[in-house]
Amino acid sequence: MRSHPSSPSLSQRWLNGIEAAGNRLPNPVLLFVIFCLAVVVISALVQGAGLTATHPVTGQSLTAKSLLSEDGLRWMLTSAVSNFTQFAPVGPVVVAIMGIAIAEHSGLLGKVLASLAHRAPPRSLSAVIVFTGVLSSIGFDAGYVVLIPLAALIFRAAGRSPLAGIAAAFAGVSGGFSANLLLGPVDAILAGISTEAIGLIDPQREVLASGNYFFIAISAVFITVVGALVNETLVEPRLAKPEPPTEASAQPLSTESGRAPIWLLVYSAAFAGLLVSLVLPEGGLLRNPDPNGLAALPLLKTLVIWIALYAGGAGIIYGYLSGKYRSSHDWVAGMEQGVSTLAGYLVLMFFAAQFVNYFAWSGLGAMAAVGGASWLGELALSKTTLLLLFIMTSAAINLLIGSASAKWAVMAPVFVPMLALLGLPPEATQMAYRIGDSCTNIITPLMPYFGVVVAFMQSHDKSAGMGTLMAMMLPYSICLLLSWSALLLLWLGLGLPLGPGA
Repeated sequence: MRSHPSSPSLSQRWLNGIEAAGNRLPNPVLLFVIFCLAVVVISALVQGAGLTATHPVTGQSLTAKSLLSEDGLRWMLTSAVSNFTQFAPVGPVVVAIMGIAIAEHSGLLGKVLASLAHRAPPRSLSAVIVFTGVLSSIGFDAGYVVLIPLAALIFRAAGRSPLAGIAAAFAGVSGGFSANLLLGPVDAILAGISTEAIGLIDPQREVLASGNYFFIAISAVFITVVGALVNETLVEPRLAKPEPPTEASAQPLSTESGRAPIWLLVYSAAFAGLLVSLVLPEGGLLRNPDPNGLAALPLLKTLVIWIALYAGGAGIIYGYLSGKYRSSHDWVAGMEQGVSTLAGYLVLMFFAAQFVNYFAWSGLGAMAAVGGASWLGELALSKTTLLLLFIMTSAAINLLIGSASAKWAVMAPVFVPMLALLGLPPEATQMAYRIGDSCTNIITPLMPYFGVVVAFMQSHDKSAGMGTLMAMMLPYSICLLLSWSALLLLWLGLGLPLGPGA
């Protein structure tokens, strides 16, 4: 039960309006179909109008090619399959998911999250829950379906509001989605889209999956501190303390015994040793032959494969030792189950790939970037102002379109080259997008798990609803957006690299 029930606030009414507007939007797949049709029509109009742009670096005159021309129609038909199969975000995420799916299917990811949360000292409970939530994004759904309900039970057992536990976990899992100590499929997806986008003006430029790693690793600690402070000072004081826990909820969580932790530690050490042996020695298989380049560059380019191998191996070991796996059929089924969850993603990526490639082939992407950069340049805005405007734009769009990859596939072909021409590297633009995208995840009903979190709340407070969750998460959203943006500006102002190879 909330301590201050009241009529909906102004912010809640505004968010309800956003929800109503967002519910009228078509499915993201249909959105990309509409975008593709729009590019087809616009390309014909721009070519017919004879509009041109001048590349600020090469001086080359840029013109549009009509997709409704004979060449354009032929290209669309013959390139539809290759546009999809060669689309950078498709392959890496499928590979990564096959490994991570085993770790999730075996129960290892859930066990790790539960252990981290349950062993938290009472005074640092909020921080540990937020931090565990941040780390959980590596396992996609694991944080939502395991950590959030678990955090409610842990807070209740500690005599604190279970809704505060849900809020802290949700803030870490979803609000801190773009922070982590580990690289995961999301890094590969966004980097792939960024690479496609910067290729509109620099075909040789590649954005690595590790391009934001230094910053997101520091952000994992930063988000933990901010999230814990918000929970302790702004959110939990508004919530009523729970009734004494029942016998069932007071039961201590079971802990896994046996050889699994020891064998996983040995496996992790051996795996780390293998990677070091591939990079450290002169002539190592994955050592950069260029002495002036980053030594681990080949390893970073294949990082998604290594993440999949490590997660898959750890999941297999845990599965056999815990008794869940008895033959190869079991862990292969885990891989298949994980890949099956990508059906919607692959459908979405097919149409996103067509849109990105239509934009590139028609020349509209390069013309929009050059024209936009010229316009912004005339405004004489500082890079700081540009980044702040872009972060706020990303945060606002995220209220209506939930998928991070879907939004970036639309925004990157315009903003990455545009801001690159004004001196902002694609890694900085990508990180700015990720901050805006993450901070408003927790206040939009269009986020896929928003309703699930409401259901978790109602298991502890029957009167809780969407407005309750929005009001509870709004302080996190505002504080994260302001402080995380400031951290990025400070980081770039000090000239620090966002990641290795960036």
